[in-house]
Amino acid sequence: MNDKFIGTLLGGALATSLLASVLLPTRPAAANDLLEDIGIGAAANLITGEILDNGSVVGNTVKGAATGAAVNATGNENNNNVTGTVTDAAVGAAANVVTGIVIDDGNVGDNAISGAAGGALLNLLR
Repeated sequence: MNDKFIGTLLGGALATSLLASVLLPTRPAAANDLLEDIGIGAAANLITGEILDNGSVVGNTVKGAATGAAVNATGNENNNNVTGTVTDAAVGAAANVVTGIVIDDGNVGDNAISGAAGGALLNLLR
């Protein structure tokens, strides 16, 4: 594989792990829920990235996966209410912005919008 791609992927994973494990309250993650959230986050960010013409396909997928993992790690139990949706949108935006900076993909504003959309979608689908 391309060394730059591997370095980018590992950098994004490291940033997401740091964000999820140190800065955010966590809950025990079920593997199925985690993989589902990563997939939903990746798909949502891929679509919003294309709509906003922001970043690359691979970059948007990686940022979305990080968003899904971060939202899953926070374990917000206030699903389908305003507070829970706003919290998940904020976590998604933060994860997407940090990952976008680490992998140098897209601009900060559009990454925040994409991450917030992914976080809110994950909240509504739970």
